[in-house]
Amino acid sequence: MLSLLKNIDRFEVILASESPRRQELLKMIGLEFKIRPSRITEVYQDHVPPVEYALENARRKGLKVAENATHSLVISADTIVVLDDQVLEKPENDVQAVEILQKLSGKTHQVITAFGIIVKSMDRSVYNHEITEVTFRNLTLQQIKAYIASGEPFDKAGAYGAQGTGALLIEKVNGCFYNVVGLPLTKFYITLDTFLAQF
Repeated sequence: MLSLLKNIDRFEVILASESPRRQELLKMIGLEFKIRPSRITEVYQDHVPPVEYALENARRKGLKVAENATHSLVISADTIVVLDDQVLEKPENDVQAVEILQKLSGKTHQVITAFGIIVKSMDRSVYNHEITEVTFRNLTLQQIKAYIASGEPFDKAGAYGAQGTGALLIEKVNGCFYNVVGLPLTKFYITLDTFLAQF
């Protein structure tokens, strides 16, 4: 399918993320890219709607990398987990991980991934997002602690990874599964195709 993208070959493609999940997803669909993480600081403010927060993070990540790669096509993204309009960030320790997973247990939450595509030298950019609903099964404290002991929760928003052992925590997914992993592939492809058609 990526062979159908017009004008992709004229650009060096850069992923502004060190997320191994996003790297795997883009490789899975055949995209060739370099990796240059932005390492911006993400600070959530309660008055900011979650979608706007994710979009702003994606924008800042992309622009930071594009500053030193003005002729490249820069892809950026940010994934957040939201429960009752509260953004659940990555846990910093076991206590926070337990607290987050107990909140998610037996409930439906939203996973929002915002992404951006930027070519700075041409002053062209586009941003989009996807929302997926994820329902957790009821979890015991013992199950939560066993999952935390795997080490998987600590670099992930919401303290779980749907593509790993965290899949066992999930009862059902309503929407794009790949969005939960870190990038909504179909919406990303359509957005990228439309963006490239400008050139």
